[in-house]
Amino acid sequence: MGDVSRLLADYGPAFGQALLLTWKLTIVSFVPGFLLGVVVAVLRLLPLPPLRFVLSIYVEIFRNIPSVALLIFIVFALPDLEVVIDYEPSVILTLTLVCSAFTADYLRSGINTIPGSQIEAALSLGMRPMQIISAVVLPQALRSVVQPMTSLLIALMLSTSLASQLPFPGRELTALVSKIANDSAAGIAAFAVAAAMYVATGLLIAWAGAALEKKARILR
Repeated sequence: MGDVSRLLADYGPAFGQALLLTWKLTIVSFVPGFLLGVVVAVLRLLPLPPLRFVLSIYVEIFRNIPSVALLIFIVFALPDLEVVIDYEPSVILTLTLVCSAFTADYLRSGINTIPGSQIEAALSLGMRPMQIISAVVLPQALRSVVQPMTSLLIALMLSTSLASQLPFPGRELTALVSKIANDSAAGIAAFAVAAAMYVATGLLIAWAGAALEKKARILR
């Protein structure tokens, strides 16, 4: 405990800034990733086989490729194609693409749980396909994937450690631990503090997800 106390006395503000950067990367990656995933899931419902094929390939690629490999491609391969993206946007883009692919896949699973009789009833009422998707299919699918999306958000938060592999303008938690371990003998204490912050953030997300799932269950 003494090592941790001394570490916090010396690096307390740095840990606070690192935690905020971790949260920032998580939020600015999850929000567009979630929205893009919803769009992909909806477009895959349209009766356009070529579009559905292309979007299925998109989902399978970004759902199965390692995040670090995707980050390396964006940072080091795209410049050969004269596409240069700064380090922070590269990390955000990497996490956004991965998040969108998993979101689209989870929503597809949620959509498959909706009884076909509901679609038939909506069609008999004269609703158009997009009206059925927006008013019948999507709300139910979103309510059914709260828990998987909560797990995805936690995984995305942990994946912000990708930023430690780049000369970032700021340091997220993993990068800060690496710096402290290189500069001093407090590496174990730094790891313990960072791990506690990761766990606390994960528990907070899990609690919020459970509360949202309970509310969604009531609305069904």
